[in-house]
Amino acid sequence: MTPTELAALLRAATRKVFAAHDLDVDLIPETVVVERPRSPEHGDYATNIALQLGKKAGVNPRELAAWLAEAFAAEDGVDSAEIAGPGFVNLRLAAAAQNQTVATVLTEREKYGRGDELAALDVNLEFVSANPTGPIHLGGTRWAAVGDALGRVLAARGAKVTREYYFNDHGEQINRFARSLLAAALGQPAPEDGYAGEYISEIAATVVDGNPGVLDQPEEERLETFRAVGVDLMFAHIKRTLHEFGTDFDVYTHENSMFDRGLVDEAIAELKANGNLYEADGAWWLRSTNYGDDKDRVVIKSDGNHAYIAGDVAYLKDKHDRGANHLIYMLGADHHGYVVRLKAAAAALGYDPETVEVLIGQMVNLVKDGTPVRMSKRAGTVITLDDLVEAVGVDAARYALIRSSIDVNIDIDLDLLRKQSSDNPVYYVQYAHARLSALSRTAAELGLEPSTEHLELLDDEAEGDLIRTIGDFSEVVATAATLREPHRVSRYLESLAGAYHRFYARCRVLPQGDEDVTDVHRARLALGEATRQVLANGLDLVGVSAPERM
Repeated sequence: MTPTELAALLRAATRKVFAAHDLDVDLIPETVVVERPRSPEHGDYATNIALQLGKKAGVNPRELAAWLAEAFAAEDGVDSAEIAGPGFVNLRLAAAAQNQTVATVLTEREKYGRGDELAALDVNLEFVSANPTGPIHLGGTRWAAVGDALGRVLAARGAKVTREYYFNDHGEQINRFARSLLAAALGQPAPEDGYAGEYISEIAATVVDGNPGVLDQPEEERLETFRAVGVDLMFAHIKRTLHEFGTDFDVYTHENSMFDRGLVDEAIAELKANGNLYEADGAWWLRSTNYGDDKDRVVIKSDGNHAYIAGDVAYLKDKHDRGANHLIYMLGADHHGYVVRLKAAAAALGYDPETVEVLIGQMVNLVKDGTPVRMSKRAGTVITLDDLVEAVGVDAARYALIRSSIDVNIDIDLDLLRKQSSDNPVYYVQYAHARLSALSRTAAELGLEPSTEHLELLDDEAEGDLIRTIGDFSEVVATAATLREPHRVSRYLESLAGAYHRFYARCRVLPQGDEDVTDVHRARLALGEATRQVLANGLDLVGVSAPERM
């Protein structure tokens, strides 16, 4: 019995108690909270439903807890229910019911941990979206890992997810990029406001090789050649790098296309028609203060050029027009101002601003030998995705970036991520999977197959802890999806690996020497295989491999 199944059972029992005592059943929440006590001595699970409902129902919480404990204990699968403190109810499950989780995992396999509660969501998930003026930097690398993991987690709970990358290839930063390439091709230093690094010289040389005579073209023409070809080359590099990092996108949208396809003009026309765009001081302004912004925003400047928000408004409308009913933007720490601005733009276009969700991520620092790493030869001034992968590999890089909440700055210890020890979180989790895979191979060589026929024999404390940890997986994934926090999956995997290592140290799985094979061995093998499956499912959700050998 998983926590979700137990919660449903307790809710049904609570309804019976309320009906029997003529209490308002409408007070009972849709989901009864079920938690693992910190101390195993307090039971397998605990619920605070009596504390939550007692005063609302006009009953002393402890008295209500007594009624509920009696009802819970009478349910199939519950071995005992005891009152604790001011109104908590501690529960112990019958071994057969608790251990049924093992059979559930082995039946559902790759589907275990999945659900459909987010099936109504058609999510457009935009992340990374770095300017095509250089390699993906460390902040973008964090988004590449976290964004991909979030997309996997949302899809696992039923959402339709479109991963999208928005290339900001329109504006002054692209002009600076083109001037930097041209300067490199001419052997000149980078412009004062330009870009430097090996990659600029490499791209410039490639442009010249592929376009003989480009340096003899008129100034505007050759600058446009470096702009167009250079952006395409940078674009291709970024896509290749992300793919090698395990992050792919369903849609790549160019900012230029918002203008070339007339989508900016369409959005502006709509805002003018509905009165949310007005003219003042020779410019056109969005009435964003009507929708919570601290000031109205210029959309068309007095010189006739579009402000940056013009493309954002058109892009927001385009995403909705393509069928998305929920937009998630993953932006860097310096983009807090975009939260209200994007919601205001959505409201001005007639969409529910709550369908626009902005996640803000914090900084990443690399540390080696206890000292911050600050320089990249290729990029000149910043650490890139390529640098990190070269240093520690894809799996370690992804896992390290995903396992912390995006709300906090993180330090990535390069020395730690190279260690093959339990101090290294990704190694710790992957080693548990490899160890279980080896166990299965050895069992197969002995002709020993896992069996779920006698799971009631799994009555050791370490077995129970491992089974309950396995049972937590679906709820962890659901919570990670709801709160947009894929790091919860990583932290869970570390807990699961720990529970497995403790189980393995305490409970002999395979017979030794001439020892007879028993149903306990077969049941423990089933438990091991269920653990391996959940580890594999969880690692897949964060985009990290589940090696069978290490």
